[in-house]
Amino acid sequence: MKADIEAANRELAEARTTGKPCPPLRGRLLAEGDVESAYRVQQLQSRAWQGQGERRVGAKIGLTSRSVQESFGVFQPDFGMLTDAMAVADGAEVAIDRLLQPRVEAEIAFVLGKDLPDPRITTADLVRAVDHVLPAIEIVDSRIAAWDISIVDTVADNASSGLFVLGTSPRRLADVDLRLCGMVLEHASEPVSVGAGAACLGNPLHALHWLAGTLAHAGDPLRAGDVVLSGALGPMVPVTPGAAYEARISGLGSVRTIFSDRGGE
Repeated sequence: MKADIEAANRELAEARTTGKPCPPLRGRLLAEGDVESAYRVQQLQSRAWQGQGERRVGAKIGLTSRSVQESFGVFQPDFGMLTDAMAVADGAEVAIDRLLQPRVEAEIAFVLGKDLPDPRITTADLVRAVDHVLPAIEIVDSRIAAWDISIVDTVADNASSGLFVLGTSPRRLADVDLRLCGMVLEHASEPVSVGAGAACLGNPLHALHWLAGTLAHAGDPLRAGDVVLSGALGPMVPVTPGAAYEARISGLGSVRTIFSDRGGE
C-alpha cells in the first residue's frame, strides 16, 4: 500500500485538537512496519508545532525495554521531539483535559552542555557533552484509540509523547551510577512502578548514545541545552484524575506531578 502521509498527519492533528483518539494508522494509512513513513508523519507534526510558535527543546527516547521491543517486533528504540509547550514545572498541576489517555513513567533526563554533531560519537564524547542529569516524569499519551499501537503508530504519533516534568536538583554524571540507580514511582505514598537504570537498554547512557548517533546521521543533531528523556526505568502507569505521582531515583532525588480531577479553564 502507498503511505498516505498527509492523511495520517491530519488525523493525529485532529485527535489532538478534538480530544478524540483516531483509529490505528497501520494497515490503513501506513503500511505495517513502514517506520520511515511514520517518521515523515512525525516531522510534519513537529514543523507544524514550531510554525505555531513552539520551540524545540530536546527529544525523548522510547522502546528502551527489551521486553517491549520484542512485543513490537523491533530491535531498536524510537524517538520523538520535545517542545517548550510540553514542559511542566515540578509539582505543578496538570489539567487532565490537556491529554487524551495519559500514563506516567519515571525516567532519567540528560541536559547537554555541548553539541553532538558527529554520527561516530564515542562514549567519552557523550560523557563530556552531558552537563547534568535530572529525575523526570514523562506523561506519555496516545492519539490512537485504546492505545492500540504498533511501532508505526507510536512513531507517527511523536513516540506517544505528552508532557514532561523535570526535577530541580541537577547532578553531575560522574556522581551517579546510572545503571544501578533504583527507581520507585509512588501514588498516594504507595509504589505503583519500580525499576532501575539497567532497565533502559542496560544503561540510560546507551539510549543517549543511540539517539545522538541517529540524529547526527540524519543531519539534525542534538545541541547544547537540549533535554533528552532517556526512557522508562519501570512500567508505565495509567493516570488517575486528581492523583499525585512522585518519582524517586536513587542518587538523583525526586520529581512530582499532580493531575486535576476536572478540565482546565
